[in-house]
Amino acid sequence: MTAGEGVQLWAEERGDPAAPPLLLVMGANASGVLWPGELVDLLAAGHRVIRYDHRDTGRSSAVFDRAPYAIADLARDAVAVLDALGIERAHVAGMSMGGTLVQLLLLDAPQRLRSATVFCTSALGAGLADVAGTGELPGPAPELLEYWQTMGSDRDRAAELDWRVEHWRLLDGGVLPFDAGWFRALEERAMDHASSVRGPVAHALADQSGLERGAELAAVRVPTLVVEAPEDPVNPPPHAAHLAAVVGGAGLVTVPGMGHALPPAVHGPLAAAIAAHTAAADAG
Repeated sequence: MTAGEGVQLWAEERGDPAAPPLLLVMGANASGVLWPGELVDLLAAGHRVIRYDHRDTGRSSAVFDRAPYAIADLARDAVAVLDALGIERAHVAGMSMGGTLVQLLLLDAPQRLRSATVFCTSALGAGLADVAGTGELPGPAPELLEYWQTMGSDRDRAAELDWRVEHWRLLDGGVLPFDAGWFRALEERAMDHASSVRGPVAHALADQSGLERGAELAAVRVPTLVVEAPEDPVNPPPHAAHLAAVVGGAGLVTVPGMGHALPPAVHGPLAAAIAAHTAAADAG
């Protein structure tokens, strides 16, 4: 599908086409296939689920080198996906940077949203979205900041897989059992999907202007759920509680043990939280 001049986006649908649509918005430098298939299937039991590749990830157009863009442009891509699929209003769920994009949608395209769910993220103007650097909430763990310095380096397939699995180990939070083989298989599918071994880095370089809009979130009227991942080393507590407090009328639930990752142990409780929220929003 087309999301602008020279930008083609890949997307996949699962579930009943007549069910309420649910758009999944992944994090930075991550393609849509990093939404685990098992989680997507759980969500597809009651939704028309759409997952898609951001530009410069997966099978979508790689354009940053010739046409740099802002993070906010990625939120407009999400609307372009809905447009291309003929979806007037959808539930949306965003993880990490995807949660940042969902907040921009709450502000700029609320008429397109039935509900919003965000997790592993921070409020606009806070955390990694604190462009001014004046906030008081905690930042990412130091070991992650150090590890990210090697993101995008040249590696062969085996070394890149090792790098990505170790990255997930750092992100996972250290409480739930870590299955390195499961994450390796997830990343092997992502590599095969993209037909590339090299990890994408464009989103880390993208313009962050327009993200200092946290004060506007109080006016949100779209039903919004914040899912707290208490072991998240990127946006640790109290980020989720802060986000729930600043978004108008937002709810807050916790998935115990969850870090900045989607291992099998969190699929059930996360899918249940999203399904309960979307059902309540539709009923309302």
